[in-house]
Amino acid sequence: MVDADGSQLGILPLKEAMNIAIQKNLDLVKIAPQAQPPVCRIMDYGKYRFEQAKRDKEARKNQKIIDIKEVRLSLGIDTNDFNTKVSHAQKFLKAGNKVKVSIRFRGREMAHPEIGRELIKRFAESCAEFGSIDKLPKMEGRSLVMFISSKPAK
Repeated sequence: MVDADGSQLGILPLKEAMNIAIQKNLDLVKIAPQAQPPVCRIMDYGKYRFEQAKRDKEARKNQKIIDIKEVRLSLGIDTNDFNTKVSHAQKFLKAGNKVKVSIRFRGREMAHPEIGRELIKRFAESCAEFGSIDKLPKMEGRSLVMFISSKPAK
């Protein structure tokens, strides 16, 4: 048995431990019920639960949630459109998100996947300053997909 201030009270019968807790106007809480004999502590359980919830909330607040943003390209993309897509991807990477770059092949474009690989390689080189390739370009059905993850802040 452990007292509210952390001092050891030794092994006590349950009735005696409950009486001590009631005298101090606190709760008797089992800390390690599987131990032989079970370890109990005298504490204000409501205050303990409140502080635990507060710590959990603080830990969730400090978590960084990483989103996956998608940038879609086409084989016949023009220079200005390409630059706009690159700037959007760079903005996402600066914010700490992952970027999924995909090229959808339509119709006869499936006959020339090497053009798509060249385009996606050029896109990765343009974003190299802010992110690194997480998953290499891979054909998934009619789409060529690549993931870029942001570089850690210095």
